[in-house]
Amino acid sequence: MGIGMARKATGGLAERTALALAFAIFASAFSSAEEAPAPAMAPPLSASCYVPASDIAAPASLPNVAAALQERRTVRILAIGSSSTSGVGAPSNGKSYSSQLEQILEHALKGVDIEIINRGVTGEVAETTAERVKSEVVINRPDLVLWQLGTNDALARIDPGDFEATVRSTIGWLKENRIDVVLVGQQYTTRFARDANYSAIRDSLQRIAAEENILYVRRYDAMRFIAKAHANLELMSRDNFHLNDLGYQCMAEHVAHAVIVSLFVKGVRPTKD
Repeated sequence: MGIGMARKATGGLAERTALALAFAIFASAFSSAEEAPAPAMAPPLSASCYVPASDIAAPASLPNVAAALQERRTVRILAIGSSSTSGVGAPSNGKSYSSQLEQILEHALKGVDIEIINRGVTGEVAETTAERVKSEVVINRPDLVLWQLGTNDALARIDPGDFEATVRSTIGWLKENRIDVVLVGQQYTTRFARDANYSAIRDSLQRIAAEENILYVRRYDAMRFIAKAHANLELMSRDNFHLNDLGYQCMAEHVAHAVIVSLFVKGVRPTKD
């Protein structure tokens, strides 16, 4: 192994070790509360889905999820968006990203009941989703909304300014109603890697997340890293647009990683009765 490859491998191992240690400390703190047992370590990213933490998300506060953990009540999550949320191409509902995410979170946070309500609609743009969010929130009363968005807006040539205004307005409404929001960005696909509107919408999402101080899952960056690091791995189906089984698995792992790391970094400490 050359020096460059050795350093890269050592760096990757160091990062995974640091992440595992962070999860272990989080689990230890969480288990200190009565009747809230936690595992010694949260499940790490699988080898096929591994990417550097910087390509997944920058941690951000999730105060309402934190409150649910502190009160040891069911954490209700609304997953809303388009085909990546509805699960187009997944062999079963259990293989959708939201179903796999629920399993990962419950394994990582033993003693906590996680309920994910999937309300994905294929082909939907952000404006249409925004109209549904309010009614879904009233019905389901979630602590957290996972909003997967951007791809269809880019392909429909929605003006980035209009897109941004819609997303910001919806985030503001969710904040007013004490609901956390996580933006889950566009998928990486070589079909649109050089599409100017695709890039403009991605830039809008990054800007919104930074200015609104909310968690943004950089799905494009994570998938691009895997595509370049593992030429033999495919995350997309034959249409090079929708996810395949591995794509949904990695999406679930990356969203779970972003959520759990955010909770740890922000110092969630469940209180005793």
